[in-house]
Amino acid sequence: MATLTSKSTTAAAVVDTAAASVTAAVSQPTTNGTLSLKKIPIHLQSSQNRVLIKNGKIVNDDAIFKADIYVEDGIIKDVGPHLIVPGGVKTIDANGFFVLPGGIDTHTHMNATFMNAKTADDFYSGTRAALAGGTTTIMDFVLTEKGQSLIESFKKYRSQSDGLACCDYTFRVVIPEFIKGKTDSEMDTLVREHGINSFKLFMAYKDVLMLRDDDLINVLIKCRQLGALPVVHAENGDIIDYNIRKLKNMGITGPEGHLQSRPEEVEAEAVTRITTMANQVNCPVYIVHVNSKSAADAIVEARKRGCLVYGEPIAAGIGSDGTHYFNKCWQHAAGHVMSPPLRPDRSTSEHLINMLASGQLQTIGSDHCVFKTADKARGMKDFSMIPNGVNGVEERLMILWEKAVRPGKLDPRQFVAITSTNAAKIFNLYPRKGRLAKGSDADLVIWGPKPHVIRAENHNSNGDFNIFEGTQVSFGPLVVISNGRVVFDENGLHVVQGSGRFLPCAPNSSFLWHSIRDRERTLPIRIDRDGKDEQQQQQPNQQQPTVPRTPPTATVAAAQNGNTPLIPSMVPGTPPQQFPQTIEPPYTKENMGTPNFYKGTTRSGVRNLQDSSFNLSGAQIDDDKIGKTAIRVQNPPGGRSSGIW
Repeated sequence: MATLTSKSTTAAAVVDTAAASVTAAVSQPTTNGTLSLKKIPIHLQSSQNRVLIKNGKIVNDDAIFKADIYVEDGIIKDVGPHLIVPGGVKTIDANGFFVLPGGIDTHTHMNATFMNAKTADDFYSGTRAALAGGTTTIMDFVLTEKGQSLIESFKKYRSQSDGLACCDYTFRVVIPEFIKGKTDSEMDTLVREHGINSFKLFMAYKDVLMLRDDDLINVLIKCRQLGALPVVHAENGDIIDYNIRKLKNMGITGPEGHLQSRPEEVEAEAVTRITTMANQVNCPVYIVHVNSKSAADAIVEARKRGCLVYGEPIAAGIGSDGTHYFNKCWQHAAGHVMSPPLRPDRSTSEHLINMLASGQLQTIGSDHCVFKTADKARGMKDFSMIPNGVNGVEERLMILWEKAVRPGKLDPRQFVAITSTNAAKIFNLYPRKGRLAKGSDADLVIWGPKPHVIRAENHNSNGDFNIFEGTQVSFGPLVVISNGRVVFDENGLHVVQGSGRFLPCAPNSSFLWHSIRDRERTLPIRIDRDGKDEQQQQQPNQQQPTVPRTPPTATVAAAQNGNTPLIPSMVPGTPPQQFPQTIEPPYTKENMGTPNFYKGTTRSGVRNLQDSSFNLSGAQIDDDKIGKTAIRVQNPPGGRSSGIW
């Protein structure tokens, strides 16, 4: 494992500057596996608000360059070579390793109750695991059941996350039903007053979370009006429900039935359907956990049609596959159950990576929704009762680097774009997040060689199973800084419970909505077949005489097009003899000064030399003059050379 040099004797863990008047509490593992709180004296906290990272290779989505980074009070104060900083600064020598923006996980489920089971990770343990993997911001979901208030559910989740989260976070609110006058009003309040700019829609989980097409359209319309992004779980719930009943009747009850009830085309069909609906109502759409080649291809086809659609594969789809559903160990197979399921086609991972590299898919999440083995056992005799969810918030960056950057599919800039920058732009957090620049939040990761094997026994999640078990990775986070505080280094985690902040997200991200607003100006075509519109248009101008449009003369047309005159009837869609046949007088010296060529004289009575002689008829000011038919040239091109001598 690579090591970094630190030129400060202060403690690695610090507290939020807002709590500088009290002692800080840092969690430390004990011998029995529980966490205890370690007090940090106030005199050791001040220097931790100032951090200098030297000799790093800065990586943004658009550039890689060598520079230092100076951090103060949670903000990047300066980026550049050989920075001059105040005294008492904690200095970290990056030794030429990469310095990346902190990762943004676009898909997590902390402290959630789903399918009658509660996730193993709450906002403390889940964000702690995120920081250990280099992720400094998570985007979680407010799960709402039918009949519940969206606003009350949001407040409930805020109460469960505030004071627990160790890194910054934001929320999307799930909409399980659309009740006109209630749902749309609460959506409006969440956007305008509570910092929500995206909503989760389910096309699966029939009779629980699934929205019908008419409700989907209503939500899409409301999202467009608010400038909020719909985030969609795309699977055909009706077909899944039919397949589950069919497989059970055939005696299939194990985890392999989960895969077979949700074939690829069920995912791809839903992607095509939601992108079509979104395009028709002129709303962008974001597809979560794209787990199949067919679904990824459906997104590509939608983008070819001009749909504004964004796709998010997840770490599980990159680093694992669906062959595990056929494992004879029930616990192993059930540990991989998620929706949409992982695909047994082992070329799926490379296909998704290629889509990320080409820009057809834009972000990567984890869908971190961890259930313990005992909770998974609820579906021992019925695969449809197995709680859906896998881990990944800690392993996400390491898996993508190992599978995509090391083989040369992605370069470090693309890696940064996919793991943080694109998400920040899509959800309107850029450049506060997703970029290393002056004024951005001081969320950054020193990334370098860190070979190790992923195992459940040493991961930081509370889960007791890891779908990446035994995977060898070569790179990882060496130092993680969140909000200007060192939260992870060679000595382990130094997190502060409750130091994470809720991030209000403003609507109408220009990255998404600029083109949408431009499209709204394009009106549909309407054909007037009763003449009323034409009469109404002429009504205000009755007193103004109309001047008929005169086509070019035959002489001018012939001069323009050779021997072929421009005849109005030759114009497609123009009936013959539509224009009056007029003969214009020849231009002579007597009428050359008329407004055909010049607007008039100046106050002193002379011609205004700044007037243009351009005429729409194509006539020229010297048309009355007889020009030479040919000029005989005596000398060859370039002139004669013999005459010089």
